[in-house]
Amino acid sequence: MPSEKIALTQTVQKGGCAAKVAATELRQILQQISFPTAHPALMVDGRYFDDAAIYKINEATALVQTLDFFTPIVDTPQLFGEIAAANALSDVYAMGGRPVTAMGILAFPLAVLPEHVIVDVLQGASDKIAEAGANFVGGHSIDDDTLKFGLSVTGFVNPHQVWTNTGARPGDHLILTKALGTGTLTAGIKRQQLQEKDIVDALNSMTTLNNAIDSLSPDLQAAVHAATDVTGFGFSGHTMQLANASNVTLSIEINSLPRFDKAFHCLESGFLTKAHRTNAEYTTPHIDDSKLNALHKLLIHDPQTSGGLLLSVAPEASQPMLQALHNRFKSAVMVGTVQPRQDKAVRFA
Repeated sequence: MPSEKIALTQTVQKGGCAAKVAATELRQILQQISFPTAHPALMVDGRYFDDAAIYKINEATALVQTLDFFTPIVDTPQLFGEIAAANALSDVYAMGGRPVTAMGILAFPLAVLPEHVIVDVLQGASDKIAEAGANFVGGHSIDDDTLKFGLSVTGFVNPHQVWTNTGARPGDHLILTKALGTGTLTAGIKRQQLQEKDIVDALNSMTTLNNAIDSLSPDLQAAVHAATDVTGFGFSGHTMQLANASNVTLSIEINSLPRFDKAFHCLESGFLTKAHRTNAEYTTPHIDDSKLNALHKLLIHDPQTSGGLLLSVAPEASQPMLQALHNRFKSAVMVGTVQPRQDKAVRFA
């Protein structure tokens, strides 16, 4: 049977970053754990929900370490591998680093799916890792009830040029590099109301590496004060986390938010995931969405898979940065500004 005939999304209950443990539940779990005292060389850990850990090796080099995996979000195995790899590699780019090695994490139902499915998944991931200039160096696999795949990625960054959640400054401009809506669009595929050919714009976006570094001059890289990638907790969740970590308020112009062509249609049709609800529960006490209509509220809570980078940048650098980013990220746009801390972490206007 050709691999394209196997609908991977029908073999799992939920797919992509929508399968994440809800943020509220995750925080409750982590609060009950006693973590060891951090080594002095550990520059960034999970305290502020950054995208990766940073461990300083010397004055010129720091290690970036991250891990991400999930269930199928599309039906084509090779495309699933590409998306899963791009999503995992994104965490290194979101810290201002470059990936150097990647190890696969694979759970595969040997009794249910034929071997060529995982060959295609791994090939898709291998191709995307190679595009990133990194090395696919092995991994670990288990026989499981459902297919899950992702990567553990290691990268390098200059310890004096790390992008984190904590550096946003009042006056900064906010740039988002990719459109929103992958959660509802892929929910349409899961419900068999859409086919992959119907959401090519979203698929192209999810397979695009978040390699902003190579598009930016050293001066523009230095103008990035804070960064995160927008994934399973939605635009609302990741903006809230960045605002809280930086002790600022983000002011978002809702009509500036880029979205995929069919995103509103799919949201209006009720193509939703559990994460739409849990992301709203997680963020609603901390954001002001009172000026948004129902569709925009769903859009900001939409769980993204391999979503874009959100960059908080010096205001004088935002226009040249957008021009540089447009070579790779056609949807990149300024979506708001950073304000001194107010009563809410994020305000949508």
